[in-house]
Amino acid sequence: MRVMVVEDDEDLRVAVCAELGAHGAVVTAARSIGEADLALRAAAYDCVVFDRMLPDGDALHFVRAGRQRGWTTPVLFLTALAAVGDRVDGFAHGGDDYLVKPFAMAELAARVRMLCRRAGARPPVLRYADLEVDCARREVRRAGTLISLSRKEFAVLEYLAIRPEQVVTRSELIEHCWDDGTDPMSNVVDKVIKRVRDKLHEPGLVHTIRGRGYRLATA
Repeated sequence: MRVMVVEDDEDLRVAVCAELGAHGAVVTAARSIGEADLALRAAAYDCVVFDRMLPDGDALHFVRAGRQRGWTTPVLFLTALAAVGDRVDGFAHGGDDYLVKPFAMAELAARVRMLCRRAGARPPVLRYADLEVDCARREVRRAGTLISLSRKEFAVLEYLAIRPEQVVTRSELIEHCWDDGTDPMSNVVDKVIKRVRDKLHEPGLVHTIRGRGYRLATA
């Protein structure tokens, strides 16, 4: 899952990004509405976590304007504005969820995962052939046997499992599974793909389509 966190408090921003990253998210951080706008124009996200009161305005107005233009990315408002009227405004102007500070990091991560699943409209467990990818528990099984994957390996396999038998390009994997600083010409994708293949064992499920990308398929 690819998430943006828009928060001007540096300590909180770093903590939230670390928590979401520990749950397998690829996280982009922004400190203002302007930074968020630039990032949203450059890439697609499964969810955006917005503090409301930012240096360049109330994120409520930015989200409302986006919804009026047809922007559908799920939004969670993370804010100290705790009054009932504030929460109602958040939902009325395009928010999908509203969490008041202070909050439990585990609850934030759970709410973000729920919004990301809603955005993808996919089941919590992805199944293909004898492979099971449990997106909620972050577990992978093949023929019933639990397979231990790193966060990055899980993210890559999950994205392939969302689109079985379809070619996924290197650029798509980098966009959805790595941060914005990753060089698209580097061999990081190949290294992770090889580790995933080795852990899944034979018969092979993850195939390289020369010159195009990768595909989850039985042949």
